[in-house]
Amino acid sequence: MASRKTLNAKNLEALGAERLAELLIEISRGNAAAQRRLRLELAGAASPADMAQEIRKRLTAIARSRSFVDWRQRKALVADLETQRRAISQVAKVDAAEALDLLWRFMALANPIFGRCDDSSGSVIVVFQAACRDLGDITNSADAAPNLLAEQAYRALIENEYGQYDGLIEVLAPALGSTGLDHLKQLILKLSQEPRQKPRAEDRKVVGWGMGGASYADDLAERHRSSVVRMALEAIADAQGDVDAFIAQQSEKARDVPSVAVEIAQRLLAAGRADEAWTAINAIDQDRPGWIPVEWEQTRIEVLEALGRADEAQAFRWACFERSLHPEHLRSYLKRLPDFEDLEAEERAIAHALEHPSVHHALGFVVTWPALDQASHFVLSRADELNGDFYEILAPAAAVLEAKHPLAATVIRRALIDFALEYNRTKRYQHAARHLEECENLAGRIEDFGRFEAHEAYVKRLKAHHGRKSSFWSLVM
Repeated sequence: MASRKTLNAKNLEALGAERLAELLIEISRGNAAAQRRLRLELAGAASPADMAQEIRKRLTAIARSRSFVDWRQRKALVADLETQRRAISQVAKVDAAEALDLLWRFMALANPIFGRCDDSSGSVIVVFQAACRDLGDITNSADAAPNLLAEQAYRALIENEYGQYDGLIEVLAPALGSTGLDHLKQLILKLSQEPRQKPRAEDRKVVGWGMGGASYADDLAERHRSSVVRMALEAIADAQGDVDAFIAQQSEKARDVPSVAVEIAQRLLAAGRADEAWTAINAIDQDRPGWIPVEWEQTRIEVLEALGRADEAQAFRWACFERSLHPEHLRSYLKRLPDFEDLEAEERAIAHALEHPSVHHALGFVVTWPALDQASHFVLSRADELNGDFYEILAPAAAVLEAKHPLAATVIRRALIDFALEYNRTKRYQHAARHLEECENLAGRIEDFGRFEAHEAYVKRLKAHHGRKSSFWSLVM
């Protein structure tokens, strides 16, 4: 049973409303954020209209602010914005139309705020992206006129300087309906046909006017318009289920890019147009395997299956695995084999992986699969090829192997330690010191170090070669 002195809601209730009110006044004194929150709660208790008025006043104050928000002040700004966003959601429960107007005003704060804010952490844009999603829920309840909503969306998309309106058409599509989507499409098409735009004021400030700056600013403005048009027409096409309209937005050159080929093929598949999907997915240059992502491979397999070419799909799964050692390809391949044949194929796959020219690529696969006995043998036989710079592969591999294969885990961690010290990677010294401690803990479980140094000999060699690196040794327990 919790003590009555524990700080929780139930114990605070026991203080009584009068005492709690006194405490809140005392605690909020000199704290503008806390006072705003309390005023907002009081307004909400009075009526939704009072709460809306309080929100409107705060949004106006934020819009008028010109002071720069650095990383130290960013947290307070995020908290303030999040408070207003949540309060708007409260208003929406009783007055969706009023909440919708407030939310558009809230979203309009994004550009001026980002113009005076350090959002290197990405925490501010997250609030606006959440508010953009809120627009979808509130517009459905507000019963907004489709054409009016389309015009609001159009203006928003033009002002989408920082990605705050990404996904807007998708969330508004149910409220826009076919009428609103058609109207928005016409507005976007009209924008695409307008004469080349003059540079926006913000672009002029960025690039200046000397040494061709005006021309560059002009190019920026045109690229912005082109991006707005393309992305909006793509989103409208998806909302209307118009695959051809989506494809029309992709240039011939873009259709050769694997990620674009995937998007086109997936939409064609969903529309039951597998033959066209096959043409789309194969439009890329397959002689450049280094730029082909796994999503392209998986989509090509889906197309083959849709075409009824199961044997080709299976052969392609194996070919993809041989090239990339991607576990998902192998799992998918094995799942389609008859009983007992899958065991033989798995052994063949592991043997292939262990012959891969990249020791780190191979190790990553056998540890992930997992095939830990083979992974241990592999590490011990190719220890000289381990590069401690591959921290993202080696550290997890050591952690997985240490339970049953302490020597292999030790060899891997020594590679990490050696790299950090030999190349003076001081930022890794803390990790290297931890790895050395882990090696010491494992040493007692290793009966035979074989061709590798015992732990004491290894530490002695480290001190002989790197004894002057006090910033490392000071971390060693």
